[in-house]
Amino acid sequence: MQTFSDYGIDIPHGAAGEIRTLCPECSPTRRKASERCLAVNVDKGTWFCHHCGHAGGLHEDRPDQSRAEAQPKRQIRRPSYREPDKLPADIIKRFERRGIPADILKAERIGHGPSFGQKPGIQFPYIKGGAVVNVKHRGIEEKTFRQEKDAEKCLYRFDAIADDSGEPIIITEGEVDALSFLVAGFKRVTSIPDGAPSPEAKSYRTKFDFLKSAAAIFEKAEDVILAMDADAPGKTAEAELARRIGVEKCYVVTYPAGCKDANDVLRKHGPESLQKIIANAKPYPVSGLFMADDFKDRLNRLYDQGPQRGFSTGWPVLDRYLSIIAGMLSVFTGIPGSGKSTFLDALCVNLAEDHGWTFAAFSAENWPIERHIQSLLEKHIRKPFAHGGRETPRMTAEERDQGRAWVNNHFFFIVPDEDEFSVDWILERARVAVKRHGISGLIIDPWNEVEHDFNGLTETQYISQQLTKIRRFARRNSVHVWIVAHPRNLIKDKDGNYRAPTMYEISGGAHWRNKADIGVCLHRPDYSDHRTEVIVQKVRFREAGRIGKAELQFVQETGRYRHN
Repeated sequence: MQTFSDYGIDIPHGAAGEIRTLCPECSPTRRKASERCLAVNVDKGTWFCHHCGHAGGLHEDRPDQSRAEAQPKRQIRRPSYREPDKLPADIIKRFERRGIPADILKAERIGHGPSFGQKPGIQFPYIKGGAVVNVKHRGIEEKTFRQEKDAEKCLYRFDAIADDSGEPIIITEGEVDALSFLVAGFKRVTSIPDGAPSPEAKSYRTKFDFLKSAAAIFEKAEDVILAMDADAPGKTAEAELARRIGVEKCYVVTYPAGCKDANDVLRKHGPESLQKIIANAKPYPVSGLFMADDFKDRLNRLYDQGPQRGFSTGWPVLDRYLSIIAGMLSVFTGIPGSGKSTFLDALCVNLAEDHGWTFAAFSAENWPIERHIQSLLEKHIRKPFAHGGRETPRMTAEERDQGRAWVNNHFFFIVPDEDEFSVDWILERARVAVKRHGISGLIIDPWNEVEHDFNGLTETQYISQQLTKIRRFARRNSVHVWIVAHPRNLIKDKDGNYRAPTMYEISGGAHWRNKADIGVCLHRPDYSDHRTEVIVQKVRFREAGRIGKAELQFVQETGRYRHN
């Protein structure tokens, strides 16, 4: 049996019921470090932080991962860093050519030494809590980088931005850019540790894990200025930082022509130009009132390239009618037994495998969770979890473990620890999953398992209100949301077979069709075979697809679908 101490949570001896204690995630970095923000239910073995959203629970040894086979946590190692009394003259001159004087290098404890085997390198210490927790090594002769093995990942100049001075925080893409802003007189400047990810990268979720330790800092900050490089990777990093920190407090900079980053500006135009760039930083675009110039680059890209189609579903026959775009709301319906939940899982597995997507799932249809994980494993490994046949043998224990590790990286499960779980409750956890794990999709399956309080509204009014709220969450967080909703009536055709329901027939009224960006019906015309019709009934934006029907074959042994 796990204990609270396994998670770094201090519980007084003999405590019971609901108590408050320090949070292991945010308390060490908070200004009010003694505030007991973590609510713990000792009897239930669960906790939730009212400051940073850290939540979890104790579990018995689980059938899919006993303590004996559990992977040990990676040990964080603190590097041994010896700052020099004086930097070599050639390194000082290199920085001076980039506009950064020696006094800045000394103040920021920049070092040098053998960083790449016998080759020397420049060393940028990452200081947190007054201690060097990591070192970024940069080659002198060539642009190569590395960090200390197994050291902590955090923001550069962590302590400098944790001062709570009220000044805006400036985030750059590299240490030299951060030093450039110091030359211009700014103090609350930092840099991301790993640089910007490629826009083509399938998944860059873990590249932003360093934000977890700074969550409290950004929560208190009023303004955060994103000074990323003016290239495609820089824009990718800019969008992900704004999404996780909160677009409402983020600003973006515009560099002069011919300048890619802050150091370019310092070298070519001087520190005054950097001051002007920060003074002219514009709010990160959010839903609201804007001028056309705010969207000049996007408009030009749309003119040059046309609307960009979304991600492939993984089935070419369905791609003719449907693609998946972040920030949209999809509603899936169909008569009982048509495979709505199974198909949605298969779609998400395809998106995870092909495009690196990650998901949060509130899937009451698939509880208990170990059964849901089993279903995802079968779709990923392409073998049955339990008994297999001659043509499709059962997955091995090694494949099970490999698959579990894959599921662990791509799926996060929203499971209530109490009897009431509203739309707001689900969206709160999903927002934490966006910040903490960078999810791309949210599944609510099915709608009728969510707790609903009409609070004086009619059902039609309530559904309109809740779908608006969910769609707003999808837009603001760039997350695709899928809702599975059942029809209110089952209607037979003249031959006595159940026909495919329309979105207007979903229990609760026409708003299911009105509010959805995409509407899909799953239908099995003949239950004697495994033929499944995927009927796209609504598409709001043409780049997401068009109305039509694709036919897939359900593979019962693995829960996957194939097209003929």
